[in-house]
Amino acid sequence: MSLELFNQLEQKITDTVEALEMMKLENEELRNENAQLKQEREEWESRLQGVLSKFDGMSDSNAS
Repeated sequence: MSLELFNQLEQKITDTVEALEMMKLENEELRNENAQLKQEREEWESRLQGVLSKFDGMSDSNAS
């Protein structure tokens, strides 16, 4: 194998490793963002459930 081919192969391997590291970092960021969004959604669902239960309470007292 010529030195030129070996250098090209080495560069491609280096580029691939760097790309994989960047993808790992991006994946971790996306996981964190996803967890935060899930938590926010759960909080909104809880608040919405509270508002809906107040409406249910109002309709129950009006029916009496």
